[in-house]
This record gives sequence, structure tokens and C-alpha cells, in this order.
Amino acid sequence: MFRNTMPRYEILSPGAVEVLDRGWRRIVSEIGVQFAKPEAVELFRKAGQQVAGDVGRLDPDFVTEQVALAPREFDVQARNPANNVHIGGDHMVFSGVYGSPFVREGDVRREGTLADFRQLAMLAQSFSQLDSAGGVICEPNDAPLDSRHLDMIYALATVTDKIYMGNVVSGPNAADTIAMTSILFGGRERIEQTPATISLINCNSPLRWDDRMLDAQFEYCAANQPVVLTPFLLMGAMSPVTVPAALVQQLAEALSGIALAQLIRPGCPVIFGSFLSNIDMQSGSPSFGTPESGAGLLCTGQLARHFGLPFRTGGGLTSSQTADAQAGYEALMTLLPTFLAGTNFVMHAAGWLEGGLVSSYEKFVVDVELLRMLQSEFTPLEIDEESLAFGAHEEVGHGGHFLGAAHTMERFRECFYRPLLSSTANFERWLRDGGKDASARAGDIWRRTLDDYQQPPLDDAVRAELDEYVTRRRAELGD
Repeated sequence: MFRNTMPRYEILSPGAVEVLDRGWRRIVSEIGVQFAKPEAVELFRKAGQQVAGDVGRLDPDFVTEQVALAPREFDVQARNPANNVHIGGDHMVFSGVYGSPFVREGDVRREGTLADFRQLAMLAQSFSQLDSAGGVICEPNDAPLDSRHLDMIYALATVTDKIYMGNVVSGPNAADTIAMTSILFGGRERIEQTPATISLINCNSPLRWDDRMLDAQFEYCAANQPVVLTPFLLMGAMSPVTVPAALVQQLAEALSGIALAQLIRPGCPVIFGSFLSNIDMQSGSPSFGTPESGAGLLCTGQLARHFGLPFRTGGGLTSSQTADAQAGYEALMTLLPTFLAGTNFVMHAAGWLEGGLVSSYEKFVVDVELLRMLQSEFTPLEIDEESLAFGAHEEVGHGGHFLGAAHTMERFRECFYRPLLSSTANFERWLRDGGKDASARAGDIWRRTLDDYQQPPLDDAVRAELDEYVTRRRAELGD
């Protein structure tokens, strides 16, 4: 996994942080946050908070006390210990696209299938820049609705040996994720000791945590599995149109969700989540890769550090319908501030297209190239006497060239970044090779990667126990 030791890019003054701090405190105490689950309301009531119906008006100092119980950093174990990750500090964990109902393969846009899900997981396994395949990499629409979560977790557990994300559609689905993960890692005790999944709990912004997400959160927090408490804010729709107002709302929602997590199980790991962008005020469509979202992302990192929390934001986001130039520059508009902010957990790092409606094979490769380049760019230079290459100047002299110098010959294989996708061929050679643009070359790369894929080994007894669990639960669910 990648460690980002570069300085963080912080854009909020101490005075601005104080204003934002007063803002979220007013929201949670005067307007309140809705928790659409009686057990959640009862936990706040027992903790001495004001509750009217399912709306809690929370003491801001109580919220910060609860937030302080969450660990600043924690580990998540993978089936292959070499793929274990650390969340927090300088560490950045990259995860694939999540939640898309559709898939794009070249010029074809269609509903996602279980075969697509498995193939996208295989791609995530194959590229070292990704630490996690993700969760709902695409929606497998050809699998039965009530039991498809079993197919997804089974695929994540078998075709990859990296960490994965749990299902959050319902409490029972979360319980199935925990049960299957327990089988994979040798018992629930093992995963409670060191977590093995990360799950996304979205707030139904503005200011409402709904019952299905809370049901899943209760299951995961009780099992000590980290959850990403994420306000879903599109400015102009789910939040006011100014970045400061969105930041204040984001703080109120995320911190209240984190406080609930600590009421469920004090000390359970959490990630401060952020999904902040805006709508197009002319069409009402969501916009991604915008300057506003980039600024909000940088602010989010600074605010999460202010509260001592690991955080999630960013990714290769775009509104583009194809893996074209727009997809590339909008993805970079989000990924660059993701690195500048030092984001700890990055969802949608590869494959996101069309505002998240589409998981794209070609965009997956484009994003992997961006990740490779940014990870190289954000690796500090090693500067010493040897790197100054004084001897090369002595050898070459005035007006010569360094192509054949000893210093060059010793280093030419690894001295510069070597692209996965980009073409540096001259025009004639490019034509001879088929005149393919980046999207076409990306298509060649993902197909070749799947051809070369090798499934990681899994103990036969563990696989058999997973098979038995899936078969039994599928029957119980009526599929």
C-alpha cells in the first residue's frame, strides 16, 4: 500500500475552522439529526441526549467526547497477509468503483452481470495500485435480488485475496457478510480482534440516517468492523449551494453517525466519510470533478485531521459518459486533491463513469494509470551526492549528451516512470500499431490482464464451508 509522506495541502485558516466548528454545533443542537431506528434513538436517550420522536438534538460536547473514543488508526486484515492495510496516518488505501447498476465495455453500455462483477474484482486483484476490490463493484442484475449479496461476497472472498467491503442493503445482509468473513478468517473472534471488512454507511442527507443503513451499521459496529460514515452531499440538492454550508452539514452528519457508532461499541473503528460535489444548476444533473468538489475535498481532509479521524473522500470521479478526455481530466481534478489531502481510504479509485451509474472497463485502466502516476509523483525525491551525477558531467563534458553515459546506462531501466497506458510513439509508429487512442489501448490492457489473471489459492475446507453457507442461506431467502 502507498504511504503519502508529502506535506498536506491545507486551505482553511484557524479562524475558518472555528466558524465551521460553531456551525455544525448549531445544527446538531438546534435542528437535530434524524435516526430512523428506535434502537439508535434509545441509545442517545440513555446517554442523556434530547430526543423528540426520532430526532436527536445532541450536545456538541457529548458528540466530540464520543468521537474521541474512535481510534485514530487501525489495521484491516486481508486473506493474504501481504495485502493487509493500515487505515490512518500517512497511509492511503485505494478501492475500486462502487454501486454502479450499469457496465460499459467499449461502445456497449448495458446492465451489470455477475460475470462483470467477477471480472472487475479480478482486475482489482491484478493491479497492485488497488488495495481493495471494493464492495458492489457493479450491480449483478442477473443474480436474484434477495441473495445476490451472497454471490458478491463469495466472489470478493475467492477471486481476490485483498480486503473487501461489506454489504449494507439491510441488517441481515450485513450479518451474512460478517458470517462469511468469519468463515474465511477462522471465526468471528478473529475478525473482532483485527477487522476484515470495511462498509459504507451513507447518510440520507440532509440530516437523516435511515433504517436500512442503521440496521447494517449496528451489525458491523457490534462486530468491531469499521464503517465509513458518509454524508451524501450534492450542493444545491442535498445541501445548500455554498461549500462552507456543505462542510458544516457534512460535519454534523458524519460526527453524529460516528457518535452513534461509539454508543453501539465504544472504541470501534470508524472512517470520517465525505462525498461532496454539486449539481449542474442548469440541468439539475450531478456534476463531478468540479472545482468546488476539489476545494471541499481539501477542506474535508483538514477537518478530519482536526478531529483526529481517518477519512474517506475523492476517487476518479467524472460525469462523462465514455472514457474520453473529459473522463480523464475530471478524474484528475478529484484524484489530485485526494493525494494533496492525504486521504486515508479512497473509494471509486478505478472504473467510475457517468456519475457513478456505470462501471467501465476502459476507465478502470485509465484510473490505474492515474494512480500509478500520482503515486510516483507523491513519492519524495531521494537527494544525495550520488543523485547529483557530478561524474556524468565529467564524462560528457561541454555540448555532449548523456544517452550513453555510464550514469545513464546504470539507471535507464528504472530512472523514469514507465507508463502502462500512455503512448509516446511517433506518429508513423502509432499508425503502424493501429492508430489506437487511449480508450482503445485501455481495452487491450484489461482484456490482456484478465487473460493473465491467476486466482489466488484458497483452502479447500474454507471454500467448502463458504459454499455450504451460500447454498443454505440462498434456500432460506427463497432464491
